[in-house]
Amino acid sequence: MIDLSKYYIFILPIAVGFILWLIKFFVFYVRHGFNWQFTVEHGTTYGHMPSAHTGFVASLTTSVGYYAGMNSGAFAVAIALATIVIDDALRLRIYMGDQGRQLNFITAQLKIDKKEFPRLKERVGHRKSEVIVGGILGFLITLFLAKVLE
Repeated sequence: MIDLSKYYIFILPIAVGFILWLIKFFVFYVRHGFNWQFTVEHGTTYGHMPSAHTGFVASLTTSVGYYAGMNSGAFAVAIALATIVIDDALRLRIYMGDQGRQLNFITAQLKIDKKEFPRLKERVGHRKSEVIVGGILGFLITLFLAKVLE
């Protein structure tokens, strides 16, 4: 039998990321209604509550800190990765959404064929509240699972 406990440092963040993705899926479809065609064409959507990316890196950082120690080099790398991912979710993808909105407006004004230039996503980033909730859930679920699995 394989001892999975030595792999918890990475298994937990994967599990937490999946849990947060499921939460996001259900929250999105409770708020916006389930549309099977949208799901088939777009899968899960970027943005929205909670930020699964943020939850995953918060879980990874928590897991590394818990199992490898907060004085380890791995923890420092996890913090750096988390900073980049959270900054991307809050700022870079918001700018991409703004550009998508402006390009969609231009293509609509010019009456350009939508098959040749399909509409761009306008909601690809996260609000601060979505990132905060994702981070908190990632941290708490990871701690809970780590304590349960001890």
